Amino acid sequence: MTERLHRPPARVAKCDDDTPLTAEQKPLPAAVAEKPLEDKSPAEWAYERLILYIQNFEEQLDNAHEVAMGFTGGDVGVLKIEGIGYFDPDIVTFYGTDGEGAKTQLIQHVSQLNVMLRALPREDETDEAPPNRIGFRLAADLGRHTEPA
Repeated sequence: MTERLHRPPARVAKCDDDTPLTAEQKPLPAAVAEKPLEDKSPAEWAYERLILYIQNFEEQLDNAHEVAMGFTGGDVGVLKIEGIGYFDPDIVTFYGTDGEGAKTQLIQHVSQLNVMLRALPREDETDEAPPNRIGFRLAADLGRHTEPA
């Protein structure tokens, strides 16, 4: 049996103690905690934590909203997150569509990583289907790491 790692240092300060738990306050999923932190690249560790932040953000959304990512440093809009990946040792990438529906991909070095999560109205609020919750699918993938062939 694999020895479970202790949680790396994480902290949050909130103005209201009645607000929902943040990603820093929740226990790490077993799939994230099983690999020692010192064995993870900066890209892998950033990727895993981003998934946890996205999932936590989505847990607080109503059915009329889905997660998107806003860009900093210019008037470039938002990216509706449809996927996230990393390429060791230092690249994290987001896949999705922009506000006009164009296929969009953001590739960032972990040293430049800044992510602003935004709640955007669903494209078709009359649709009976549940909103797209990518964070839960991404979190499920954390347990299915496969090494490249």
